[in-house]
Amino acid sequence: MAEITNFRGDVRVTEKEQLAEQAVDDLISVVGERVRKARESKGIPRRVLSEMSGVSPRYLAQLETGSGNISIGLLKRVALALDYKIEWFVGEEDPWDSDSIRIADMYRSATADVQQAVLRLLNPESRREQKASRICLIGLRGAGKSTLGRKAGRELGLPFVELNSAIEDQSGMPVSEVIALYGQEGYRKLEAQAIEQIVATYDNVILAVAGGIVSDPGTFNTLMHNFNTIWVKAAPDEHMSRVRAQGDERPMNGYPEAMEHLKSLLKSREAMYAQADAILDTTGKAEAQSLDELLSLIRDWNFAKV
Repeated sequence: MAEITNFRGDVRVTEKEQLAEQAVDDLISVVGERVRKARESKGIPRRVLSEMSGVSPRYLAQLETGSGNISIGLLKRVALALDYKIEWFVGEEDPWDSDSIRIADMYRSATADVQQAVLRLLNPESRREQKASRICLIGLRGAGKSTLGRKAGRELGLPFVELNSAIEDQSGMPVSEVIALYGQEGYRKLEAQAIEQIVATYDNVILAVAGGIVSDPGTFNTLMHNFNTIWVKAAPDEHMSRVRAQGDERPMNGYPEAMEHLKSLLKSREAMYAQADAILDTTGKAEAQSLDELLSLIRDWNFAKV
């Protein structure tokens, strides 16, 4: 095939170069459209995504309109902030045209009763043996996972494990240092390894995990297949007040932006949290009441052989 040459000013541009440039432009446009869809589907304002990712609002606006050539590093930040893998934005197949996205949207908008019925259909009784008497509490920080899990373990005679503590034992350093040294990806790898070790070690256990575990589909899938999961949820203002009661003032930096960020984070993850086998809402409840409800839920659903 003969090489066709055009001129741009006094620069010769071959047809191959033109096709390459067009392919790059097309990819930038596709990535921008997918980022916009992901952000809007989770109800996250562009300004909040900017705060979460560290990418300026102007740059995000250019990206979403297909006029910004974002670096891989910055796109990775955006992907992490949106709780998606970077491959979702650059792959050849559009994930937003897949059945899984449509089904997830339908599931998210369904009533709690419908969601539980769907989960029972997708989670046949034969899986119960695989889950044994392992119970995992998921949800955002401040819902009461650690407090309730520890007390429920004492009541039922089950060991209680906090996943971050297991990661610290495994790595020999605090989680904050793990993230500082190895980043989120390094932390996620240790998180997956710790869960596999807990599954291999315990048939009877109550586990509390960090809220971001749903960010890694593979790890979350392992969790769902090997544990009876309970989403411990609360209203955003209660999440915030409980974290402050623990002596951590960091969530209040930049308030009310911090509250808006928390609400967006909760909304972006609630479809994943709602995949849990059962839900415990601790909003407006005293600790004793929430503990009684958790124990009743564990017994009613036969999550533990006690």
